[in-house]
Amino acid sequence: FASELRAHGPFFCATPTTTEHPQHYPNVAHWNPGVMQQQHPLHTARSLERALEDAVCSGMLNISGRKLRDYPGLNYDLTDTTQADFSKNHFCEIPPEVCTFAPLESLNLYHNCIKVVPETIINLQMLTYLNISRNQLSVLPKFLFNLPLKVLVVSNNKLPSIPEEIGKAKDLMELDISCNEIQVLPAQMGKLLALRELNIRRNCLQVLPDELSDLPLIRLDFSCNKITEIPISYRKLKQLQHIILDNNPMQSPPAQVCLKGNIHIFKYLNLQACRLDKKPDTLDLPSLGKRCLPQQLTDRYLQPCLSFSCLCHFVTFSRGNRQDFSSTEPSFTMRRKMEHLREEMEQIRLLQQNLESRLKVLLPDDVGAALMDGVVLCHLANHIRPRSVASIHVPSPAVPKLSMAKCRRNVENFLDACKKLGVPQDMLCLPHHILEERGLVKVGVTVQALLDLPSSKPNQLSTM
Repeated sequence: FASELRAHGPFFCATPTTTEHPQHYPNVAHWNPGVMQQQHPLHTARSLERALEDAVCSGMLNISGRKLRDYPGLNYDLTDTTQADFSKNHFCEIPPEVCTFAPLESLNLYHNCIKVVPETIINLQMLTYLNISRNQLSVLPKFLFNLPLKVLVVSNNKLPSIPEEIGKAKDLMELDISCNEIQVLPAQMGKLLALRELNIRRNCLQVLPDELSDLPLIRLDFSCNKITEIPISYRKLKQLQHIILDNNPMQSPPAQVCLKGNIHIFKYLNLQACRLDKKPDTLDLPSLGKRCLPQQLTDRYLQPCLSFSCLCHFVTFSRGNRQDFSSTEPSFTMRRKMEHLREEMEQIRLLQQNLESRLKVLLPDDVGAALMDGVVLCHLANHIRPRSVASIHVPSPAVPKLSMAKCRRNVENFLDACKKLGVPQDMLCLPHHILEERGLVKVGVTVQALLDLPSSKPNQLSTM
């Protein structure tokens, strides 16, 4: 989650970090709650009045860092507010007026003195971003998970537990519950099938629940706890790119394995699974050769750089089949599966080649992650037919990561352009194939169909 964590590299972090600042979640690009403007006392009242007047017109209310104890907007009609920043003040409660802002999408309450979340917050049925970190919460209310939250930050509070109702938050993509007093994570967290980033740093956890292995996590931080073991089931976290686990008394995998990074961690977990299931340690597959597989292939496969016995083990288990392939899977069945895997790899390689050759860019090996925000695909549509996508949301140095809403708009605009340009309906992928990296082969079919359309002379892409 935190920019400090990212600075330590993609794998094992060996030094403590902090995740208390809300600007680590740049889903809202219009204000920066981490920057407090210094103002002359004589101008404070007027500047607050101006901020409220501006909010009436813009729908974005920013009164961060003003040492306020009471809601100052009683004389203003702010019911159309979509983004509200109340961070770094002295509010003891969420102002009741805020819970009447029906269109509110983003609410930042970082660094106040709030002890309770009122039930009236369920009126905010458009709320997708909530930061209530560094307050004094001792309970996370159940009704909070009836909101359509995509990002929830409740770090640096006094939470002893997380309610089971968290499993209702089907849209949740980022969850930060770090720096609390949590001892056990509920099994219902395994139902958060959209969750991509989980920060449970600096709590009192001793065990990681097996249920987390079913999630599409990209980033997992469980540093500074009391965890001794990573469950073997976590080898199924095939999309995981960053795992931070320093300051735990790790025994399995051993510390020397953890220090080498996540490739070695997953190799260890797979070897342990092979031994438990009495699989042979080696299985030579000459047709594949001794090579490392890409980190993300399809929605069914694999971790990189595994032994080939573990590779076969993964393929057998990928569809939920827990039977011993040595007794139930004849060799020709395994060969068919491996052949199918190679075909999918080849289709993904062709997708990457098509994009790179047409757009004159070099994409990273993780093609799915490179396409997830829709920017490259929108540029491809405009390369085929200028202005096919009229507006493209792109990252910037200030906001290097697009919000999920902007990613979705890019992807939907790309698919709409494909339809208008003549790509047949049965060759169109779905938004989640791109946004969730769960169908690269289908994305490749769409891209190939787009490239096969009759078009005018290709236009050179100006910038990427």
